[in-house]
This record gives sequence, structure tokens and C-alpha cells, in this order.
Amino acid sequence: MREKRSMKDTLSIKTGYVLPPDTNHHGTLFGGKLMAYIDDIASISATKLARKPVVTASTDSVDFLKPIRVGDAVTLEAMVTYTGTTSMEVFVKVLSENLMTGEKEVAAISFLTFVALDESGHPTAIPEVLPETEDEKWLNETAVNRASHRKARKKYSKELVEFFSSPGK
Repeated sequence: MREKRSMKDTLSIKTGYVLPPDTNHHGTLFGGKLMAYIDDIASISATKLARKPVVTASTDSVDFLKPIRVGDAVTLEAMVTYTGTTSMEVFVKVLSENLMTGEKEVAAISFLTFVALDESGHPTAIPEVLPETEDEKWLNETAVNRASHRKARKKYSKELVEFFSSPGK
């Protein structure tokens, strides 16, 4: 039987200032910079579950919901929500906080998939994640639907690779 680890044990949180070099001409955080922050915190969460090296298999979604402005604090909260045999889904919630008013908003959400690797760089088994709270149970139960969308998208991506790899493309 596989070892189980609590979802809460994979929780990883990072907060930082949004400074002028981090922003675009609108004075809001560059989307690519936020995506790098998301991948970073998600990999920490995935490693906490696997206790082995992990690699990003896919960024399944990043939904930018609210702008994050220069001078705001940006907080990322990541947690492993679902596990397969060697792969895991990680949810990242991004909060912006106006430090002058204290107003907080969910600015973005993201789901990513990571794979754990053994010493030879091959996929390796990971513990099963155990949801305990109602929110954790909901994220875990709805992951099956997200996984089926991921598989369909990956199949389509492979078809695109074949199409663009054919002569004359």
C-alpha cells in the first residue's frame, strides 16, 4: 500500500513586493513573471510531497483574474491536490494585497502537473495525497475531471506536433 501524506503538509507560501522592474507599461505585474513565481512555488509544494526531484510536466491553466499593481504584495499559496502513481496536480492561488489599505483579492489561479524523478531521471512512485478539509476534498474530487481535460489536450498537442512535423510545414 502506498504511503499517504496530508495535503496540508504540501502547503507552500511565498510573499513578495511588486516593484517597478517587475511591471509592464500599465504598472501591473508582468504575466510571465507571475508564471515563473507560480512554477517556482508549485515545484516546492510538489517536492514536499515527493521528497524527490520533480519536473513540470505541464502548466494546465493560469487564469489572470485581477491586475497586480506596483507597490502591492503578491502572495502565492500552493498545494498538491491530486496524485497519480508518479505525477501530481498542484493548485496555486495568487493573492494581491494593497499594503496601504489592506484590501486583498484573488488575482490568479493555476493548476500544474509535476512528475517525480528517481536518481536516473526516470518517473518514480510518489505518496498518495490525503485531503482532510472540505476545501481539500473538493479540490481532490474535482481533479479527475481536470485530469481528463489534460489528457485530451495532450493528445491534441501530439497531433499538432505530427501535423507541423510533416514535410512542407
